[in-house]
Amino acid sequence: MTPRRISILGATGSVGTSTLDLIERHPERFEVVALTAAKNVSALADAALRTGARLAVIDDSSLLPELEERLAASSCRAATGREALAEAAAGEADWVMAAIVGCAGLEPVMAAIEAGRTVALANKESLVTAGALMIGAAKRAGATILPVDSEHNAIFQCLADNRSVDVAKLILTASGGPFRTLTREQMAAMTPQQAVAHPNWSMGAKISVDSATMMNKGLELIEAHHLFGLPSERIDILVHPQSVIHSMVEYVDGSVLAQLGSPDMRIPIAHALAWPERMETPAEKLDLAQIGSLSFEAPDVERFPALRVARDALETGGAAPIALNAANEEAVAAFLNRRIGFLDISRTVEETVARTSVSRPQSIAEVIDIDRKARALAQELMSELAA
Repeated sequence: MTPRRISILGATGSVGTSTLDLIERHPERFEVVALTAAKNVSALADAALRTGARLAVIDDSSLLPELEERLAASSCRAATGREALAEAAAGEADWVMAAIVGCAGLEPVMAAIEAGRTVALANKESLVTAGALMIGAAKRAGATILPVDSEHNAIFQCLADNRSVDVAKLILTASGGPFRTLTREQMAAMTPQQAVAHPNWSMGAKISVDSATMMNKGLELIEAHHLFGLPSERIDILVHPQSVIHSMVEYVDGSVLAQLGSPDMRIPIAHALAWPERMETPAEKLDLAQIGSLSFEAPDVERFPALRVARDALETGGAAPIALNAANEEAVAAFLNRRIGFLDISRTVEETVARTSVSRPQSIAEVIDIDRKARALAQELMSELAA
């Protein structure tokens, strides 16, 4: 078997390191050609040396001399800048893990899609902000987009080769996050340390806060719409605290298919890595007898308004999802830096979306411009909150 050539965008984050873990367990199946990171130069260099990558790209240009020094004795080329990032995304690799957090991953993801690559998408913000553009580009270029988020990967598996016309609805499951049982008054006093303490998953700070506000599920709602082509009213959200069922598909005949597994991101990553085949993972095997029972509840949009705001943004369309994502990124960063309170995150996002023009972007450049303006507006609103 010819090894699959791999590029990992965001190689030092949680998804990137999990991808590397799987690749290094199966070196005969994969060949790493490019790795990228934002600032973690030591982890990037170590990964490049371990895997024999030919290109390592660091986003922070001030760290390029250090990266070059660390890689001096190897054949791996160190680089920085937008062109180098695009090369990592659309160069030699035929399979690209898109795991750069936030809108920073938008351009390299589009570069990989336009080059006709198979893109394993762990960057939900790309589809949230530019979903129509990316799906259109994938169709034109013959690119394949494989969902890596556990929920969308579960739906992808449950859909298999069934026709979308036979699907009644998609059901995204949510753990409910660390504040699932708290009142709004209790949530108002929550700290960043409490918000990032997810009960089931090991994730980065930003996505952990998104889980606490349940904005992650709102973003996933928009992502599911673009990935699977179903309207908002045919996509439901269901709180499932045990995180055993990762999502479900209900068919018109009443059948409901679910994908189950331990809460380990290496499972959906492995599915995308080996697709259309399967591969072994070190993830803990599911023991339903030990778990004993599974529970479900409807989401509370009064306590978690981010769900309502995200669905409204999807149904409004145009620039609304871009503003939603941009404001959320800014607000989460401000919360983590203790500039605003936990409940101010959703307030900032809702007000930013309300004040943003609904015009539909026609290019990635327009998406980036709307994103920039929404971020500036969100910052203004948070300054008013702090005053």
